[in-house]
Amino acid sequence: MTDNKRDIRGLSQEALIQFFEENGEKAFRAKQVYQWLWQKSAQSFDEMTNLSKSTRALLDDHFVFNLLQVDLMQRSVDGTIKNAVKLHDGALVESVLIPTEKRITACVSSQVGCSLDCTFCATAALKRMRNLSPDEIYDQVVVIDKQGKEYFGRPLTNIVFMGMGEPLLNYQNVLSAIDKITDPKGLGLSPRRITLSTIGVPKLIKKMADDEVRFNLAISLHSAIEEKRAKLMPLAHKTTTLADLRESLQYWYAKTGKNVTFEYVIWKGINDQESDAKALAKFCGAIPTKVNIIQYNPIDNGPYTQAPQEAVDMYKRILENKGIITTIRHSRGQDIDAACGQLANKGEE
Repeated sequence: MTDNKRDIRGLSQEALIQFFEENGEKAFRAKQVYQWLWQKSAQSFDEMTNLSKSTRALLDDHFVFNLLQVDLMQRSVDGTIKNAVKLHDGALVESVLIPTEKRITACVSSQVGCSLDCTFCATAALKRMRNLSPDEIYDQVVVIDKQGKEYFGRPLTNIVFMGMGEPLLNYQNVLSAIDKITDPKGLGLSPRRITLSTIGVPKLIKKMADDEVRFNLAISLHSAIEEKRAKLMPLAHKTTTLADLRESLQYWYAKTGKNVTFEYVIWKGINDQESDAKALAKFCGAIPTKVNIIQYNPIDNGPYTQAPQEAVDMYKRILENKGIITTIRHSRGQDIDAACGQLANKGEE
């Protein structure tokens, strides 16, 4: 028996094969265990009923499950569910189930806290503690899938990486989690139903294109005018210019053939003028894209105010006149601070 047991879900199928062979077991046991871990979402060795008791005891001697648990679940009047999820080391992240008539969407976190400093986002006030592991990301998805079935009678249909943290700054773990979520030997969700949202890191956008990912890409933009975006998203401005971002998105489209979605909030007195809308329309001309205009969700002591409907209508008119698909998104779960930009671990002591 080992003193420091490893989390079994940190092992690849090849590593499991090696473990079984070194311990005098048949290699095909690895395939069985892998299926229990990632397709059936087992949380203990006792659940692996097609393994002998001696094989389960062998696994228990060497490995553990570093499981997460829902520390607090809140339900909104609109049906949205927010989970404060406690990780094995006591750290907390938040994830959200967003129900609509046709979809059950999981909004998942990729980091504990966030290293970005977007001035309109509550998560930015939190210190980035660490990256989430692939299984911690995967487990958020499994929890929401179960909640969808329990509370709405429907399974998970979509995933958005729009929770706490910047997914591209946890690149390998996020892609590894997506591999397990989309693998037919895992959860088997289509990559077309997964969207990764980022502030835009050009070199990593290009890397995703080179890695031939099959999920969707969304960019948190909020202004196509350099000076304004610099005030809204200071770190994004420090690491890249809009010209660099545009060039990386052109590379993405050339390699993948996939459109990009721009996420855009309109604030009163910040980016609510015709010049702002025209700048966005021009920026969109670089590649085929669509724009999601997102309702602003206030945060405590925040300096921003949602722009009036007239400004939203003006944006939509200007963008659609240029042939740009434009959707207005109304937030869900505001009453439990579960809406976009509001995740901030308020329940953490």
